[in-house]
Amino acid sequence: MDYFDKIRNIIEEKEVNDRVRYLESNKETIKTYFEIGKLLTEAQGGEKRAKYGDNLIKEWSVKLSKEYGKNYSRRNLELMRRFYVLFRKTNTVCSQSNLSWSHYRYLLKFDDENERNYYINRCIENNLSVRGLINEIKADSFNRLSYADKKNIKLIGERENKELRIEDMLHDPIIINIDEEEKLSEKVLKKYILKELEKVFLELGTGFTFVGSEYKVMYNDKNYFIDLLFFNYKLNRFMACELKKTQVTAKDIGQTLNYMKVIDRTLKELHHNKTMGIIISRKNNKLILEYVSDLDIFLTTYKLNKVKETVNAG
Repeated sequence: MDYFDKIRNIIEEKEVNDRVRYLESNKETIKTYFEIGKLLTEAQGGEKRAKYGDNLIKEWSVKLSKEYGKNYSRRNLELMRRFYVLFRKTNTVCSQSNLSWSHYRYLLKFDDENERNYYINRCIENNLSVRGLINEIKADSFNRLSYADKKNIKLIGERENKELRIEDMLHDPIIINIDEEEKLSEKVLKKYILKELEKVFLELGTGFTFVGSEYKVMYNDKNYFIDLLFFNYKLNRFMACELKKTQVTAKDIGQTLNYMKVIDRTLKELHHNKTMGIIISRKNNKLILEYVSDLDIFLTTYKLNKVKETVNAG
């Protein structure tokens, strides 16, 4: 008998069972807090009166804390009430076992439903820990979405069209951290930014797989070199990503369109959707944005964020 393997199997089974119990317990906790919030709201005479608060929560929190502990403090009861008021129209969030009450404590601070839905979706799609959610909020992720995406963000499970769009994935600007002491040549800087962009795409957790950097495609005896090439299995299409160190021009658009056509004629399979182009530049040109509005090209920008400044700001 291999005793080590036997011990490992027992431990693995225990860890799996513990995780299942945790998920079940977390789901029950969320459901319980939602129900408590509902009852508190009703006890206070409905949502309109409840949102102003009264002595009821203060009085009951003292009694409940004595009997059941600090989870039923005045602040937590107020959050449970807010939880119900904000999510009473949907059952989607309450059924998400990968979001803990600690997640909701941060999510409940957003009055804007679109902003709140955005961060919930990010948690669900990317399986974010509480720390991951905090980092997303600190990075002001929602406000870096393109202007068109902030108006009507639905929770996952409520979307009429459940297919993701590139606008649901990328930000403007994309933040690239760099040591402020580094003095890099243009060539080295471009290579560094491309390596960081590769990480940004792969860390999105929304279907990106990396094909290659400065990827060579041959067509009609001519070589084309694409800065970054990805395939997104959720969008079922290749994505040609080009980096421009200045403002985007019509020439850049034409070049990227050409790359997209070449990929469609060489790499694309019949069951794939048409290739999409992503141009990431130092600065966007509003006129160009209007020019490409009906094409499969997405424009965004990058911003170099000096690491030492980030540390001092915290």
